[in-house]
Amino acid sequence: MTMTGPRSIFDVAGRAMSAQLVRMNTTASNLANAGGVAGSEAGAYRSIKPVFRTSYDQASGLATVDVQQVVTAGPAPTRRHDPSHPLANADGDVFDAAVDETRELVDMMETARNYQNNVEVLQTAKSLILDTLKLGR
Repeated sequence: MTMTGPRSIFDVAGRAMSAQLVRMNTTASNLANAGGVAGSEAGAYRSIKPVFRTSYDQASGLATVDVQQVVTAGPAPTRRHDPSHPLANADGDVFDAAVDETRELVDMMETARNYQNNVEVLQTAKSLILDTLKLGR
């Protein structure tokens, strides 16, 4: 994604919140697919993660974050011998989804905290602007 740099505190925080929403969506996808089984390694689910990129605005001196892309990350699916499983391949193997649920839960909590921090930035900026406007009364 190519975007121009951030131009205000609202743009910085808003884009950071958008990036954290992408991160939360990938975490939700990973957790939803934990425990999934496939008949081939290629068909097994692999965890996905967003790749963040810092965006600068030379004019304002501000920086924020954008999601550059979403990639597969983490270990390969685990092969397990289970010939009675309906998805087992000709060798009797199935492949468990490569999702570390503990890591995903930690990522979810960190993402929620980062998102909330940016909400606080927006609320503080809004309060300061309103207080400034009240000075003129």
